[in-house]
Amino acid sequence: MQMNYFVVGTNDMAAATHFYDQLFDQSGVERVSPTDRMTYWLGPGFAFAAAIPFDEHPATNGNGTMVGFSVGSAEEVERLHALAIELGGTSEGEPNQRGPRFSAYVRDLDSNKICLSA
Repeated sequence: MQMNYFVVGTNDMAAATHFYDQLFDQSGVERVSPTDRMTYWLGPGFAFAAAIPFDEHPATNGNGTMVGFSVGSAEEVERLHALAIELGGTSEGEPNQRGPRFSAYVRDLDSNKICLSA
């Protein structure tokens, strides 16, 4: 079994799309926007999406919910962490060695938690 996709909620699709377009700029994933309420970034064997909730209530971040991206190197973890902060995200943990992985944590513009690791 493998993970198929991960979706985070947003209250501002334009801002979320800009944030993730910039964050994923050098990753090789492709953006697809099939509707006004959902944008996907597709990679080999997975999809990541930002969506305006179907129930039309405000998007909220899940307490304990996190998506992790393996980005290849410690340098890329550091670059993407800094870029996420520059784009308006907030740090939840500076780049550092944590157990067997070098990782950093950020929250996007809607406070969804993201782990960047190598």
